[in-house]
Formats: sequence, structure tokens, C-alpha cells
Amino acid sequence: MSNSSLLAPGSTLEKRYRILRELGRGGFGRTYLAEDINRYNEHCVLKEFSPVVHSPKAAELFDREASMLYHLQHPQIPRFRELLRTDLGGNPSLFLVQDYIKGQTYEEILISRQQQGKNFTEAEVTQLLFQLLPVLEYIHSKNLIHRDISPDNIIQHDADKLPFLIDFGSVKQIAANAVLQFNGQSDTAIGKQGYSPAEQMRLGKVSAASDLYALAVTALVLLSGKKPQKLYDINNKTWDWRSHVSVSPNLSTVLDRMLAEQPGDRYQSAKAVREALKDPKLSHIGSIISQMVTMNFVGRPFKNSTQTATSNHTPVHQTPQIVNNNSTFKLIPWKTLGSLTVVLVPGILAFSVVKSGFTLPKLPDLPKFSSRQPPPDTSLEESEIIRQEKIGKRRKNLNIEQDIFYQKVDELYYNKYPELQGRSLTEKPEDAEIRRKWYEVAEDLLDKLEKGGEL
Repeated sequence: MSNSSLLAPGSTLEKRYRILRELGRGGFGRTYLAEDINRYNEHCVLKEFSPVVHSPKAAELFDREASMLYHLQHPQIPRFRELLRTDLGGNPSLFLVQDYIKGQTYEEILISRQQQGKNFTEAEVTQLLFQLLPVLEYIHSKNLIHRDISPDNIIQHDADKLPFLIDFGSVKQIAANAVLQFNGQSDTAIGKQGYSPAEQMRLGKVSAASDLYALAVTALVLLSGKKPQKLYDINNKTWDWRSHVSVSPNLSTVLDRMLAEQPGDRYQSAKAVREALKDPKLSHIGSIISQMVTMNFVGRPFKNSTQTATSNHTPVHQTPQIVNNNSTFKLIPWKTLGSLTVVLVPGILAFSVVKSGFTLPKLPDLPKFSSRQPPPDTSLEESEIIRQEKIGKRRKNLNIEQDIFYQKVDELYYNKYPELQGRSLTEKPEDAEIRRKWYEVAEDLLDKLEKGGEL
């Protein structure tokens, strides 16, 4: 009996996994959506790697690599449950069992948008970068390289809209190399044509920089709606994407370096890319704002209002000026924000160049109010203001730059509470619970750092 008939919908593998349907197929076998009978019919994915079973050495190498992936624990990586050895029609087979992430790949989303004449905006792609770079940081810290980053290997989870990184090419690499070596052939490289850099495709050499290269190509494809081959000048070995896409100088600079021909000329870590993306010296706030004016305001509490506690703890709003490069931005008092519809994606201040976060600057003098202009009130309790001040003092004691600290807190906050993305936040009493959650994330991070942890 053939493998396909054995794994027809409704069939059961190892008396545990009931096949629902085939999700796809490739050179190494098929991928199935299944129900785990032992886990109350929870959905999971079975990835078949049929070629490796013809070589005992291949199976051993595959097992070792699968073990490394099994120990990855990240909220945006599908959990690998087990490596399943079984027999199909008299042929030994290997299956990788992992969590099922319900959602669409970014390739599917792009195709759907193109049918409406749209691509991804710069704001959306920048947000995607900020959401995926920490995932790559984690993977690379485990001495693993994904090898196969592309829009069809990133899924937007239906539940929280976060991107999940799927289909590690490292498993395919082990499987392919082991089989070829068993057959007396030379090494081969695993990657996706157009997305993977030359050193990976030609020589099989991979590093963190090769993953970052593929991530940059993915960003350009989402922005332009064009295949990589349409954006790359093969004769000059350069990327000619500016004739198809217009983005801010900051993002342009970052993408160019990620796409450098020589690996040594690229960023060497995902963290370096993140820091470059939020570098105020490269920032071009206006172009980001223009793409975000139709979205909802999301961000750290009080991001657009500065407060201080007087002797009787009465918070006062002012309208200071923040200078960035040669442009001056005026902060709008908090009460006027209700009519604005701008967005703060994690790590990017899209409304203004404020970086004060919860820091409460001391004002030289309290403003004088006439009878026609009563002092603005606030719903913040004294205890909450004190809590903000304590967070700021602890950060200063650790000699951490406020921008870097608050960017990290934002990142942790959105990972922990993805459902709050798109939620407007005010100083009103009804938002006290959301503010409390942000404080807790900041304080947990400070606890970790004070014990010697790394940011």
C-alpha cells in the first residue's frame, strides 16, 4: 500500500494521529494536518521526511537536529512535540510532529491584497521586522540558523496577529546532506532561490547574516508585491528595488546593509538590526506617520504627555519641544489626543520623537493659569505616579538608556499581551488595569537586570 493511501484523510498513524488533510508536499515528503487523539483531538502538523530513512546515518543526523529544534521554546515558533518513527507500507518513515498555527502565510496575505491592488505598507513591514527580529535573536542564541526565511514560511496567527516562523531549513539541510553523502554525492545547500544569499546557495555557508539577508528580501517582496528576481540585477549583482518601492531613509539604509553582497558587510546580529531601525539619527518620522494616520493609537501610557509631581502631588501637563535633527516637534496636550488616529508600533514612536516614556522631568516653574484657562486635571492616583518614578529611578541606577529600556519593555509587553495591540490607551480610570500590566512588565525586567541578567 502506498504512503498516500495510508495517510488518506480519516486514517490514523500510530493509533494517535488522525489525518485531516494534506497541507502540502515537497522533495522530502508531505505535510499533514492531524488531530492528536491523546490530547483531546488537538490539531497538530505532521511533517514527513521519507528520504532520510534510506540511510541509517541520515536518520541519526536528522534525529540530532530535530532534538535541537525540540528544545526551542519561543512564543512565535511552533513547538516541536516529537520525532515519530513509524512504518508505512513496509518502508520506515520519520515524522516531525509540531503545533499547528492557524492562520495565513504572509505570501497568502500578499496574494489576497494584490487582488485588491494593494501591498504591505512601510508601517506594516517595519512592525513585522520588529516582531520577527527578537525571534531570530533567540534562534541564533541557540546556535541555530533558520536558512529558509520567506513570506511562505511566516504565518500570521489568527488569534493574536503575531508572525510565527515555521519550516526550519536546517532540518532539510541535514536530511539532504545525509542522503547525498550516503549516495556518494557532494554537499548541497538548502534555501529559497532569490531569498537566500549567494554564499548559502552556492557554498552552503550560513550565519545569522544569511537569515537577515532573507528577512530583508522578504520585506521588499511584501512592500513591492514582486518576486525577488524582479528586484535583483543579476548582471551587476545589486538590488534594484528603489524603482519599485519608496520608503523612509532609515528603512532604506537598514535594508541596504542587510542585503549587502558580502556577509561581512551585513549586520551580524538581529539585535544590531533592531537598534539600527530605531536609531534617532536615521529616523524619518514624517513618512511613517503618513502611513499610520488611519490606524488606532497604541503605545506606552503617557507617551505624549509629560508630568511631574509637585509638593502636593498635582500632575501638570506642559507642551515642551523636542528637537530631532533640524525639525522641531511640539507635543500636543493629552486631552487633544482623543481626536488623533496615529499608531505606535512596537519599538517605533510614530507620533513624535518623544523618548521620555515614564520619566517624569522636573519643570522649572509651574505655569500660571487664568480664570479662562483652568489647570488640566488627571485621573492618575498618587500611588501610580510614585510607581512611575520608581521605575525611572531603577532604570537610571542600572545606567540603561531610557529609549533602549522602554523599547524592550514594549517588546515584552506586546509579546505577553498581543491582544492589546490596536487598543487606545488613556490616563482614565478605566485604563488603569492596562497601565498596571505595563508597569509589571517593566518591573519584572528590572528585577531580572538587577540580578545580573542581560537586556
